[in-house]
Amino acid sequence: MAHATARATLGDSEFDRDTAVAARPGEPGTYDIDLSPGWTIAAAVNGGYLLAVVARALRDALPHDDPFTITAHYLTASRPGPAVIRTETVRAGRTLSSGQASLCQTDEQGREVERMRVIAAYGDLGALPDDVRTTAPAPSMPEYADCVGPEDAPEGGAPLPGSSALLDRIALRLDPATAGWAVGAPSGRGDMRGWFGLADGRDHDALSLLLAVDALPPTAFDLGLQGWVPTLELTVHLRARPAPGPLRIALTTRNLAGGLLEEDAEVWDTADRLVAQSRQLARAPRASAAP
Repeated sequence: MAHATARATLGDSEFDRDTAVAARPGEPGTYDIDLSPGWTIAAAVNGGYLLAVVARALRDALPHDDPFTITAHYLTASRPGPAVIRTETVRAGRTLSSGQASLCQTDEQGREVERMRVIAAYGDLGALPDDVRTTAPAPSMPEYADCVGPEDAPEGGAPLPGSSALLDRIALRLDPATAGWAVGAPSGRGDMRGWFGLADGRDHDALSLLLAVDALPPTAFDLGLQGWVPTLELTVHLRARPAPGPLRIALTTRNLAGGLLEEDAEVWDTADRLVAQSRQLARAPRASAAP
Protein backbone atom coordinates (compact mmCIF):
# COMPACT_ATOMS: atom_id res chain seq x y z
CA MET A 1 0.00 0.00 0.00
CA ALA A 2 1.47 3.33 -1.07
CA HIS A 3 -1.33 5.81 -0.56
CA ALA A 4 0.68 8.07 1.77
CA THR A 5 4.18 9.38 1.20
CA ALA A 6 4.81 9.87 4.92
CA ARG A 7 3.42 7.99 7.88
CA ALA A 8 2.06 9.92 10.83
CA THR A 9 2.31 8.27 14.22
CA LEU A 10 -0.42 8.11 16.84
CA GLY A 11 -0.69 11.53 18.43
CA ASP A 12 1.08 13.21 15.49
CA SER A 13 -1.77 12.90 12.99
CA GLU A 14 -4.21 15.60 11.93
CA PHE A 15 -6.97 13.26 13.13
CA ASP A 16 -5.44 13.24 16.62
CA ARG A 17 -5.04 17.00 16.70
CA ASP A 18 -8.58 17.59 15.46
CA THR A 19 -10.16 15.21 17.98
CA ALA A 20 -8.18 16.56 20.95
CA VAL A 21 -10.39 17.76 23.80
CA ALA A 22 -9.44 20.12 26.61
CA ALA A 23 -10.69 19.50 30.15
CA ARG A 24 -12.49 22.55 31.47
CA PRO A 25 -10.92 23.77 34.73
CA GLY A 26 -13.22 23.50 37.73
CA GLU A 27 -15.82 21.43 35.86
CA PRO A 28 -14.96 17.72 36.16
CA GLY A 29 -16.07 15.66 33.16
CA THR A 30 -16.54 18.71 30.93
CA TYR A 31 -14.42 19.25 27.83
CA ASP A 32 -14.03 21.94 25.17
CA ILE A 33 -13.19 21.37 21.53
CA ASP A 34 -13.12 23.40 18.34
CA LEU A 35 -14.74 21.14 15.73
CA SER A 36 -12.54 21.29 12.66
CA PRO A 37 -13.97 22.23 9.24
CA GLY A 38 -11.61 19.62 7.79
CA TRP A 39 -14.01 16.77 8.57
CA THR A 40 -17.13 18.11 6.88
CA ILE A 41 -19.32 16.96 4.03
CA ALA A 42 -20.82 20.12 2.55
CA ALA A 43 -21.57 22.21 5.68
CA ALA A 44 -22.21 19.35 8.14
CA VAL A 45 -19.54 17.76 10.33
CA ASN A 46 -19.10 14.03 9.62
CA GLY A 47 -20.86 11.80 12.15
CA GLY A 48 -17.94 9.40 12.52
CA TYR A 49 -15.58 12.26 13.34
CA LEU A 50 -18.06 13.57 15.91
CA LEU A 51 -18.35 10.14 17.48
CA ALA A 52 -14.55 9.92 17.73
CA VAL A 53 -14.45 13.34 19.43
CA VAL A 54 -17.00 12.34 22.08
CA ALA A 55 -15.35 8.93 22.50
CA ARG A 56 -12.04 10.69 23.20
CA ALA A 57 -13.68 12.75 25.94
CA LEU A 58 -15.19 9.60 27.46
CA ARG A 59 -11.78 7.91 27.26
CA ASP A 60 -10.39 10.71 29.40
CA ALA A 61 -13.29 10.60 31.85
CA LEU A 62 -13.50 6.81 32.30
CA PRO A 63 -10.86 4.44 33.75
CA HIS A 64 -10.65 2.37 30.52
CA ASP A 65 -9.32 3.35 27.10
CA ASP A 66 -11.29 1.41 24.49
CA PRO A 67 -14.97 1.67 23.60
CA PHE A 68 -16.46 -1.82 23.29
CA THR A 69 -19.88 -0.50 22.29
CA ILE A 70 -20.89 3.08 21.67
CA THR A 71 -24.22 4.50 20.53
CA ALA A 72 -24.91 8.03 19.36
CA HIS A 73 -28.17 9.79 18.64
CA TYR A 74 -27.65 12.77 16.33
CA LEU A 75 -30.18 15.39 17.39
CA THR A 76 -29.23 18.35 15.19
CA ALA A 77 -26.50 18.89 12.61
CA SER A 78 -23.16 19.99 14.08
CA ARG A 79 -21.20 22.83 12.52
CA PRO A 80 -17.48 23.60 12.62
CA GLY A 81 -16.52 25.71 15.61
CA PRO A 82 -16.57 25.62 19.40
CA ALA A 83 -18.41 22.83 21.20
CA VAL A 84 -18.64 21.53 24.75
CA ILE A 85 -18.84 17.87 25.78
CA ARG A 86 -20.30 16.97 29.15
CA THR A 87 -19.60 13.43 30.32
CA GLU A 88 -21.00 11.36 33.16
CA THR A 89 -19.51 8.18 34.58
CA VAL A 90 -22.41 5.78 35.04
CA ARG A 91 -20.39 2.83 36.38
CA ALA A 92 -16.69 2.14 36.82
CA GLY A 93 -15.78 -1.52 37.28
CA ARG A 94 -12.56 -3.49 37.18
CA THR A 95 -12.80 -4.62 33.54
CA LEU A 96 -15.67 -2.51 32.19
CA SER A 97 -16.86 1.04 32.69
CA SER A 98 -19.91 2.83 31.30
CA GLY A 99 -20.54 6.47 30.64
CA GLN A 100 -22.67 8.92 28.74
CA ALA A 101 -22.00 12.27 27.12
CA SER A 102 -23.64 15.15 25.30
CA LEU A 103 -22.08 17.43 22.71
CA CYS A 104 -23.53 20.95 22.60
CA GLN A 105 -22.98 24.10 20.58
CA THR A 106 -24.29 27.66 20.78
CA ASP A 107 -26.64 28.70 17.98
CA GLU A 108 -26.98 32.08 16.26
CA GLN A 109 -29.33 33.31 18.98
CA GLY A 110 -26.84 32.48 21.72
CA ARG A 111 -28.78 29.44 22.95
CA GLU A 112 -27.05 26.17 23.80
CA VAL A 113 -28.24 23.36 21.53
CA GLU A 114 -27.54 19.69 22.15
CA ARG A 115 -26.16 18.20 18.94
CA MET A 116 -25.69 14.56 19.95
CA ARG A 117 -26.06 12.25 22.93
CA VAL A 118 -23.88 9.18 23.46
CA ILE A 119 -23.80 6.17 25.77
CA ALA A 120 -20.87 3.76 25.78
CA ALA A 121 -19.14 0.87 27.55
CA TYR A 122 -15.33 0.92 27.74
CA GLY A 123 -12.73 -1.73 28.49
CA ASP A 124 -9.34 -2.94 27.26
CA LEU A 125 -9.40 -4.45 23.76
CA GLY A 126 -5.89 -5.78 24.30
CA ALA A 127 -7.03 -7.86 27.27
CA LEU A 128 -9.77 -9.75 25.43
CA PRO A 129 -9.37 -13.54 25.02
CA ASP A 130 -7.99 -14.89 21.73
CA ASP A 131 -10.92 -17.25 21.12
CA VAL A 132 -12.58 -16.10 17.86
CA ARG A 133 -15.46 -17.94 16.20
CA THR A 134 -17.02 -16.18 13.25
CA THR A 135 -18.87 -17.25 10.13
CA ALA A 136 -18.62 -13.74 8.67
CA PRO A 137 -16.52 -13.70 5.48
CA ALA A 138 -14.13 -10.85 4.70
CA PRO A 139 -15.45 -8.68 1.86
CA SER A 140 -14.58 -9.92 -1.58
CA MET A 141 -13.10 -6.98 -3.45
CA PRO A 142 -10.14 -6.09 -5.68
CA GLU A 143 -6.72 -5.22 -4.31
CA TYR A 144 -6.06 -1.65 -3.19
CA ALA A 145 -4.38 -0.61 -6.45
CA ASP A 146 -7.29 -1.97 -8.51
CA CYS A 147 -9.95 0.06 -6.72
CA VAL A 148 -10.94 3.62 -7.64
CA GLY A 149 -10.33 6.90 -5.84
CA PRO A 150 -11.27 10.54 -6.40
CA GLU A 151 -8.49 10.91 -8.96
CA ASP A 152 -10.26 8.29 -11.13
CA ALA A 153 -13.46 10.34 -11.44
CA PRO A 154 -14.72 10.46 -15.02
CA GLU A 155 -15.14 13.86 -16.62
CA GLY A 156 -18.37 15.33 -15.33
CA GLY A 157 -18.68 12.73 -12.58
CA ALA A 158 -17.27 11.99 -9.15
CA PRO A 159 -16.93 8.61 -7.40
CA LEU A 160 -17.39 10.34 -4.06
CA PRO A 161 -19.95 12.84 -2.81
CA GLY A 162 -19.69 16.46 -3.78
CA SER A 163 -17.23 18.94 -2.40
CA SER A 164 -16.08 17.31 0.80
CA ALA A 165 -13.21 18.50 2.98
CA LEU A 166 -13.26 15.00 4.44
CA LEU A 167 -11.87 13.58 1.18
CA ASP A 168 -8.62 15.50 1.65
CA ARG A 169 -8.01 13.75 4.97
CA ILE A 170 -8.75 10.15 4.11
CA ALA A 171 -7.34 7.63 1.65
CA LEU A 172 -10.42 5.98 0.16
CA ARG A 173 -10.58 3.59 -2.77
CA LEU A 174 -13.88 2.02 -3.77
CA ASP A 175 -14.58 -1.39 -5.23
CA PRO A 176 -15.50 -0.59 -8.87
CA ALA A 177 -18.47 -2.97 -8.55
CA THR A 178 -20.03 -0.57 -6.03
CA ALA A 179 -19.06 2.68 -7.77
CA GLY A 180 -21.32 2.50 -10.83
CA TRP A 181 -23.59 5.19 -9.35
CA ALA A 182 -20.81 7.71 -10.09
CA VAL A 183 -21.47 7.30 -13.83
CA GLY A 184 -25.24 7.00 -13.53
CA ALA A 185 -25.32 3.21 -13.26
CA PRO A 186 -26.11 2.23 -9.65
CA SER A 187 -26.53 -1.49 -9.09
CA GLY A 188 -29.68 -1.14 -6.99
CA ARG A 189 -28.33 -3.61 -4.41
CA GLY A 190 -27.49 -1.06 -1.73
CA ASP A 191 -23.84 -2.13 -1.36
CA MET A 192 -20.67 -0.10 -0.85
CA ARG A 193 -17.18 -1.55 -0.41
CA GLY A 194 -13.77 0.03 -0.22
CA TRP A 195 -10.32 0.38 1.30
CA PHE A 196 -9.99 3.07 3.95
CA GLY A 197 -7.09 4.84 5.63
CA LEU A 198 -6.07 8.26 6.86
CA ALA A 199 -4.33 10.40 4.25
CA ASP A 200 -1.27 11.00 6.43
CA GLY A 201 -0.72 7.25 6.85
CA ARG A 202 -1.55 7.07 10.56
CA ASP A 203 -2.30 3.51 11.61
CA HIS A 204 -5.72 2.76 12.98
CA ASP A 205 -6.87 2.48 16.57
CA ALA A 206 -10.22 2.32 18.32
CA LEU A 207 -11.01 6.00 17.70
CA SER A 208 -10.25 5.94 13.99
CA LEU A 209 -12.49 2.86 13.62
CA LEU A 210 -15.35 5.11 14.70
CA LEU A 211 -14.54 7.40 11.78
CA ALA A 212 -14.15 4.46 9.40
CA VAL A 213 -17.68 3.13 9.79
CA ASP A 214 -19.12 6.45 8.56
CA ALA A 215 -16.53 7.48 5.95
CA LEU A 216 -17.62 5.66 2.78
CA PRO A 217 -20.25 7.11 0.45
CA PRO A 218 -23.74 6.13 1.61
CA THR A 219 -25.34 2.95 0.27
CA ALA A 220 -28.28 5.11 -0.86
CA PHE A 221 -26.12 6.11 -3.84
CA ASP A 222 -26.00 2.48 -4.97
CA LEU A 223 -29.80 2.38 -4.65
CA GLY A 224 -30.02 5.18 -7.21
CA LEU A 225 -30.63 8.02 -4.75
CA GLN A 226 -28.53 11.18 -4.49
CA GLY A 227 -28.43 13.80 -1.77
CA TRP A 228 -27.71 14.20 1.92
CA VAL A 229 -28.19 11.08 4.07
CA PRO A 230 -28.27 12.40 7.66
CA THR A 231 -27.61 9.84 10.40
CA LEU A 232 -30.21 9.60 13.15
CA GLU A 233 -28.55 6.88 15.25
CA LEU A 234 -25.24 5.02 15.02
CA THR A 235 -24.08 2.07 17.11
CA VAL A 236 -20.55 0.68 16.80
CA HIS A 237 -19.16 -2.53 18.30
CA LEU A 238 -15.36 -2.69 18.47
CA ARG A 239 -13.92 -6.21 18.53
CA ALA A 240 -10.13 -5.79 18.37
CA ARG A 241 -7.34 -3.27 17.93
CA PRO A 242 -6.63 -3.24 14.19
CA ALA A 243 -3.36 -4.37 12.64
CA PRO A 244 -1.32 -1.72 10.75
CA GLY A 245 -2.42 -0.90 7.23
CA PRO A 246 -5.62 0.03 5.39
CA LEU A 247 -9.00 -1.29 6.42
CA ARG A 248 -11.53 -3.06 4.21
CA ILE A 249 -15.08 -1.86 4.78
CA ALA A 250 -18.33 -3.34 3.50
CA LEU A 251 -21.64 -1.48 3.86
CA THR A 252 -25.06 -2.95 3.13
CA THR A 253 -28.63 -1.66 3.18
CA ARG A 254 -31.37 -4.29 3.10
CA ASN A 255 -34.42 -2.14 3.71
CA LEU A 256 -35.45 1.37 2.75
CA ALA A 257 -38.95 2.17 3.92
CA GLY A 258 -40.83 5.21 5.15
CA GLY A 259 -38.00 7.49 4.13
CA LEU A 260 -35.50 5.71 6.42
CA LEU A 261 -32.77 3.19 5.72
CA GLU A 262 -30.38 1.15 7.81
CA GLU A 263 -26.71 0.78 6.95
CA ASP A 264 -24.73 -2.17 8.31
CA ALA A 265 -20.93 -1.99 8.28
CA GLU A 266 -18.19 -4.57 8.75
CA VAL A 267 -14.59 -3.41 9.10
CA TRP A 268 -11.70 -5.84 8.49
CA ASP A 269 -7.99 -5.26 9.08
CA THR A 270 -4.93 -6.51 7.20
CA ALA A 271 -4.80 -9.58 9.46
CA ASP A 272 -8.24 -10.65 8.13
CA ARG A 273 -9.92 -9.92 11.45
CA LEU A 274 -13.35 -8.41 11.85
CA VAL A 275 -12.36 -5.46 14.05
CA ALA A 276 -15.57 -3.41 14.08
CA GLN A 277 -19.24 -3.67 13.22
CA SER A 278 -21.88 -0.97 13.12
CA ARG A 279 -25.47 -0.22 12.28
CA GLN A 280 -26.92 3.19 11.65
CA LEU A 281 -30.39 4.49 10.87
CA ALA A 282 -30.48 7.38 8.45
CA ARG A 283 -32.92 9.46 6.46
CA ALA A 284 -33.04 8.58 2.78
CA PRO A 285 -32.20 11.39 0.36
CA ARG A 286 -35.17 13.37 -0.82
CA ALA A 287 -33.90 13.40 -4.40
CA SER A 288 -35.58 10.63 -6.37
CA ALA A 289 -32.82 9.33 -8.60
CA ALA A 290 -29.15 9.54 -9.46
CA PRO A 291 -28.20 11.84 -12.35
